[in-house]
Amino acid sequence: MSGLAVNVAVMHENKILLTKREDFETWILPSGGVEDDESIAQAAIRETKEETGLDVELIKLVGVYSRLGNMPSVHVALFVAKPIGGEIKCQEGETIEVKWFAFDEIPSPLSLGQRKKIEDAISGRSGTAVLHEINVPTFPKKLTRKELIELRDRSGLSRQDFYLQMIEQAELKENIEVLG
Repeated sequence: MSGLAVNVAVMHENKILLTKREDFETWILPSGGVEDDESIAQAAIRETKEETGLDVELIKLVGVYSRLGNMPSVHVALFVAKPIGGEIKCQEGETIEVKWFAFDEIPSPLSLGQRKKIEDAISGRSGTAVLHEINVPTFPKKLTRKELIELRDRSGLSRQDFYLQMIEQAELKENIEVLG
């Protein structure tokens, strides 16, 4: 079964807030899964607070992004938000860095699919639906997140090198199903 998650593009003064993930040491928008008994919007606010320390107000729903293939499947709702309080801090076990970036200075490496989401948020897009089909030929037909982490840990590579090698091998198809 596919998961349901959120990404949040927190923007302020022509900058966007990104987090560096602990699991693969790549940059990503604040994100996470929707829990039982919470709305998608509540999950976006909660995940942003947990991963960045900031309280946010959601401004707009940019769109829905589906990741299918042999990587763990997930459907992500992307929101734009503005900060309204709190103070930047990392979430132990999740984020190793939280930082503002000018729109024209987005760092790398980014997690797969993040560049499109960041561009859509910055450009003001709304009502979009995007399908990312990602298949890594050397991976099993269907991989769980737990299995992916086990492969990473057995690889002998650094977390980031494992991820970059995986992306290099990946066959990625992007289909904009609704332009918005």
